Amino acid sequence: MSDRIDQLAAEARAGLHSANDAQALDAWKSAFLGGKGKVKGLLAAVKDVPAAERPAYGARVNTLSKELEEAFALRRGAFAASAPSGAGPVLDVTEPGIHSSTGVGRSHILSRVRDELVDVFARMGFSVAEGPELEDDEHNFIKLNIPQGHPARDPIDNFYVDDPSTSARPRMMRSQTSTVQVRVMEQAVAAGGGRLTSPIKVIAPGRVYRPDTVDATHSFMFHQIEGLYLDRGVTMVELKSTLLHFARAYFGPEAEVRLRPTFFPFTEPSAELDLKIRLRPDQPVRWMEVGGCGLVHPRVLSMCGVDTGEWSGFAFGFGIERLAMGKYGIPDIRMLYANDARFLTQL
Repeated sequence: MSDRIDQLAAEARAGLHSANDAQALDAWKSAFLGGKGKVKGLLAAVKDVPAAERPAYGARVNTLSKELEEAFALRRGAFAASAPSGAGPVLDVTEPGIHSSTGVGRSHILSRVRDELVDVFARMGFSVAEGPELEDDEHNFIKLNIPQGHPARDPIDNFYVDDPSTSARPRMMRSQTSTVQVRVMEQAVAAGGGRLTSPIKVIAPGRVYRPDTVDATHSFMFHQIEGLYLDRGVTMVELKSTLLHFARAYFGPEAEVRLRPTFFPFTEPSAELDLKIRLRPDQPVRWMEVGGCGLVHPRVLSMCGVDTGEWSGFAFGFGIERLAMGKYGIPDIRMLYANDARFLTQL
């Protein structure tokens, strides 16, 4: 076994001496000092050495390994010192580039759908309005005709920041973008010196928060787009016409709308909006509920300072996630928040 160590030492030194470039040097290190190299092979052979000789054998192999490591470091240092300054791999600028598998970045599907919706309504004359996500009781409830004791105020259905049992005006994360229409009307009335002087036509996209159980169609945070139109003599005819134009502009000429009577505190009459659309190319056209709408309740107008004898209007609210899922055939809302690149690059 001693002869075997001597033989490997001579072979290793000869090979290191003959290594005349960095590639050959790396190959030598892998052959002799690598995890499966010849020096490791000597250590593995210790089981074949008589027990009494194993300590001396192991010490010799370890000494050889250390000597070869030092010799390798010296040889590599000599290569580095002799290399010309700035030397490196030659770059062939005429060689075709390598296509990146990561692709080009783009907006998230929800951002794209939001922009698509804004574009559709902008072509119908709506401008964009914004409001705070941290709201107060007055804008989230009172001025939307949701009085004290209403079930919608229950802490189980809202993310309160202040305790509603001890605060006269508790704050919460807004549960609907309808808060923006209240602020828009307030600002318009204030700008007119205490009265509304011109029509209002706005949409308000944004995040809303409700402590819903997360499943395929629900999330504790999601996005809505609110619409508000105030003018003289506005009726349900204008509302349905607007919604039909939106549906066909966004989902195609075969889209249809359906209004089903319902109740909301802030609209009267109120309706649930269904769209008849094709969710996927391989599926038939079917109805899908997307949100609520109706004529703005006279009490809401009055509490915002709008003269109900002169002005009337309609409002609507859609879930942006629901529209995105309907247009792009997404079966589970959780896919929109998983940040899975495989899913996001499909859309």
